Amino acid sequence: MKTKSLMVISRTPQGGTRFITMGIMGMLKRTVQHLAFCKPVVDSFKDDSDMDFYKEYFRLKQSRDSAYLLDFENVKKLLSQDEGDLIYEKILEHYEFLIKEHDFVICNGMVNVELEELLDFDINFEIAKNLQIPTVEIINAKDMSSIDEIVESIDYIIHQSKRAEVRLLGLFVNRVSRELLDEIRELKKEVTIFAIPEIKELSCPTMLDIIKELDTREVILDNSMLDRTIYQNKIATMMLPNYLEYLEEGDLIIVSGDRCDILVGTVVANHSKNYPSIAGILLTGGIIPPKSICKLMEGTDIPRIPIISIKTHTRDALKQVERVSTQITTYNKKKLALAEGIFSRYINLKSIKKYLSLTQPNYMSPIRFKYNIYAKAKESNSNILLLESDDERILRATDIVLRRGLCKITLLGKREKIYQKASSLGLDLSKATIIDPHNNPYIDDFIDKFYELRKDKGIIYPMAREIMSRINYFGTMMVYFGYVDGLVSGATHTTKETIKPAFQIIKTKQGIDIVSSVFFMLVNNRVLVYGDCAINPNPTARELAQIAISSAQTAKTFGIEPIVAMLSYSSGNSGIGREVEKVREATKIVKELAPNLLIEGPIQYDTAIDMEVAKQKMPNSRVAGRATVFIFPDLNTGNNTYKAVQRSTNGVAIGPILQGLNRPFNDLSRGCSVDDIVHTIAITAIQATKD
Repeated sequence: MKTKSLMVISRTPQGGTRFITMGIMGMLKRTVQHLAFCKPVVDSFKDDSDMDFYKEYFRLKQSRDSAYLLDFENVKKLLSQDEGDLIYEKILEHYEFLIKEHDFVICNGMVNVELEELLDFDINFEIAKNLQIPTVEIINAKDMSSIDEIVESIDYIIHQSKRAEVRLLGLFVNRVSRELLDEIRELKKEVTIFAIPEIKELSCPTMLDIIKELDTREVILDNSMLDRTIYQNKIATMMLPNYLEYLEEGDLIIVSGDRCDILVGTVVANHSKNYPSIAGILLTGGIIPPKSICKLMEGTDIPRIPIISIKTHTRDALKQVERVSTQITTYNKKKLALAEGIFSRYINLKSIKKYLSLTQPNYMSPIRFKYNIYAKAKESNSNILLLESDDERILRATDIVLRRGLCKITLLGKREKIYQKASSLGLDLSKATIIDPHNNPYIDDFIDKFYELRKDKGIIYPMAREIMSRINYFGTMMVYFGYVDGLVSGATHTTKETIKPAFQIIKTKQGIDIVSSVFFMLVNNRVLVYGDCAINPNPTARELAQIAISSAQTAKTFGIEPIVAMLSYSSGNSGIGREVEKVREATKIVKELAPNLLIEGPIQYDTAIDMEVAKQKMPNSRVAGRATVFIFPDLNTGNNTYKAVQRSTNGVAIGPILQGLNRPFNDLSRGCSVDDIVHTIAITAIQATKD
């Protein structure tokens, strides 16, 4: 029997409940439209932060209060009045409401030593049994040093679940030492066993956690540096020369605010290739460095590590820091990316998913779209080339892509320079491949091939050598020869600089005469495809038809049912004029070339997207009111429309995504964010798989 709910149970603190729940909800979000979270019993309604996290991260449509059913004090009161049955009645009533309003409900069990002592039974199992919810259990193996100890815990939980008549679907053995990982994977039990290694970074705080939880004052802050992980706390008491010898990767330096020598020395050491990367500095005693010292540090090109101040003295400051939560939060993108990457690398939920009743949504939502492109990118095993390694945003995006495990990354640039900058920014690029475009074994072959390809266009050999010294041409040749699967550029290069080499070397697919682009528009809980809004100023009817067919294929590749609207200022046969006739002719060509494609044109935008307008203007159309792919008649209309929609709805525009080339090339906006780059890399990886 399939179920619409699942309970995640951990019996010890810091077992990774949020990490595991987050991974399962991520899997569900690929297919389930309306997901809900609940905690049947919680320590405190006020202090529990789980619902806040899941609501924000997964865009849940439920209220915060709907997640929490009973708190610890209510449970104690009911037990003291010998009304234990009321616990389950209240929980069941609330749970039934959630099940009725949502497609799937994820529940979390509770860990409370005091409650366990009050009861002679397992309350999590009792709740699961009364609600008829199957469970998955988490074993915290952090302090387990032998396989026998882990097997004993596994067997105990399996036995107890049978005894309680609770259906156990799987066991997550979390925080396992690397030495025991393979042995756990080889275990044969009647339920699926998942093994996840101890990941130090997931159990460490960040500088932003320190700032959020402690009463600190900003001295020097760069918001992009606050996600740096703190691996250990270090009190600085020595003189600078001796102190430097004790620096380690990820140190939080705790030091009296009047030690300007330590302050300046740490900032310089963090930038030096001879010393490790420091997470940040906490100045104690409420002492702020003189303005001259701050001015000295701010006036350099050295990346600014976080420097904050706290009023307490050094020993108390250390105690406060050690109590800071290491929980995964929505504001720490690096930790989120790492958690998602680790979960997808070690966990395959197919064995659990077959027991779940998952309602397929009838349209693509923005969050489902993002989860789908991330999942497909991971499956692609593509190697994507990034040209602009001197741009901090590119390096930060590379760090996130590698943490998530979305694809392989190759960077162009000098290895030492890239590693030094990455280290000073607190980034891990160790899994990236780095190619120096001016010192490599490929350059002579690239020059020869470019000369061969372009000699009929007037290129002579010395010109080919000079052109191949340009990073965008060198990168294009990397794609041409198959050393990488796709290319992303544009953070510092123009669109012309990105796509011109592709036109000359990669060229268009067979049957395609025009390279075009689309934007994925994530607006109003829907994902729409807009084309062409970036490349072709005034396409002919035949070119417009090819743009429509390419855009429909792109939509289908990314899980969006292509329902194509050929836009104009009139709908159906109501309008006349050269521009309307162009759209009408383009629609006719599409129907001839792709007879199975659902398409309407000419059609106005409001008629294409709004069902009520569609009923009035085109009641018999299969496209009107349902369109997912919008083809604009010219660049002026398309570019202005996508920007207007993006800004007026606070939507997200991902693109431009190029289509029509033999290999995937994608262009970034020079104002792109790190998230924009990550999305574009994922999309390029998927395009490379398809091609």
